[in-house]
Amino acid sequence: MKNEITDPEVRMLAGISEMLRGDYEKENLEWSRSPFGWIKARPSRQVGKIGEQLVAGWCAAKDLSVGPSGDSEADRVIQGRRIEIKFSTLWASGQFKFQQIRDQDYDILVCLGIAPFDAQCWVIPKAVLYNHVIGHTPQHTGAGGTDTFWLSVVADDPPAWLSTYGGSLSRAFERLRVL
Repeated sequence: MKNEITDPEVRMLAGISEMLRGDYEKENLEWSRSPFGWIKARPSRQVGKIGEQLVAGWCAAKDLSVGPSGDSEADRVIQGRRIEIKFSTLWASGQFKFQQIRDQDYDILVCLGIAPFDAQCWVIPKAVLYNHVIGHTPQHTGAGGTDTFWLSVVADDPPAWLSTYGGSLSRAFERLRVL
């Protein structure tokens, strides 16, 4: 493999890349100092699993019983309840986007959002999802867009209906504890 660019077209593309680089490095500067920054560098297919492991580890560390669900309809069983876990890092727009929310066999949806130096969490009963997410905010359009939904949450201004279900980790834990 070459260590220098000789093709003039590739050199031009590299120059454009260098001009764009500053815009993106500013965006990632906070994450580079964050204890969660390594997560941003993982492939998207791993990020969801990492979120599940973070929630499971946090619950176990807080002495809640945590186990596998035994099927793909829920991610974990926590305190005897079937839990689906969605995870998001903070987007440049200041939002968390919890994606691929489906109407599957779970009791509670746990949404964990990580910012460079903060975390927010909501513990939402599935019945509440029918009022605000499932059937309301399709993730995809067209014929295939009716089975997945997403929840966008502005980190500094979550929707009022979510306040009952957490926000801070301590408030979310209180919701989990009373399952």
